[in-house]
Amino acid sequence: MRFYKNKQNHKIAYKSLKGRRLGIIFIHGLLSDMNGGKALEIERYARKNKLNFVRFDCRGHGKSEGKFEDFTMSDWRKDLLDIIDNVARGPQILIGSSMGGWLMLLAAKARPQRIKGLIGLAAAPDFGKDLYNALNKKNKKEISTKGITKYTSNGFSYYLTKKFFIEAEKNKVLRKPIRFTKPIVLMHGLKDNVVKEDMPKKILKKVTGKNVNIIYLKESDHRLSTETDLKMITQSIEYIRNTK
Repeated sequence: MRFYKNKQNHKIAYKSLKGRRLGIIFIHGLLSDMNGGKALEIERYARKNKLNFVRFDCRGHGKSEGKFEDFTMSDWRKDLLDIIDNVARGPQILIGSSMGGWLMLLAAKARPQRIKGLIGLAAAPDFGKDLYNALNKKNKKEISTKGITKYTSNGFSYYLTKKFFIEAEKNKVLRKPIRFTKPIVLMHGLKDNVVKEDMPKKILKKVTGKNVNIIYLKESDHRLSTETDLKMITQSIEYIRNTK
């Protein structure tokens, strides 16, 4: 494992493979990290095919610097752009899981010339408002009066701040057209109980390019980590690699 030190002297943990010119960057979800099954399977694929590959932890996650509650979508967007600009080599396929799907769309707007294609795995752009609406009255009051609250959901407990929701609103990507013409694949499990199944269609409608593909997996959930799911991910990489 290596670390990239950003302009704030914060360390961003990452692991990488050196291969041919084309690269892949895996972007994890909220409260996840770079060591999940999808990231490791994609790394195996990259090694087998001699591709550049990077997986990393956003600040406040995994082995990267800081506490989760000290960072927001703006910080995590900057982390991804730092990886693209300073660690990755050549054109990149961005693969974003859940929140990582939001980050990849932000990066596609900021660095379109560096990106060959996008793969969204249960992509969850613009979830700030839905997350706020899921808070109970006590959580919302604490956000208003203290600026921070402890939230528990799906077996996880973590702190959410007022700044988190402010920055989530600032980084919404589905309010305006997403001017991106490279290939996009959006995978979504129909048993996903975190992100609604119409989200891929919402993204499709906002993208200006015509090469946008949606894959619905009838028996898959939000994790998209079954053998079938992983095979579909690698097939999607193959599709983008072979698209001119």
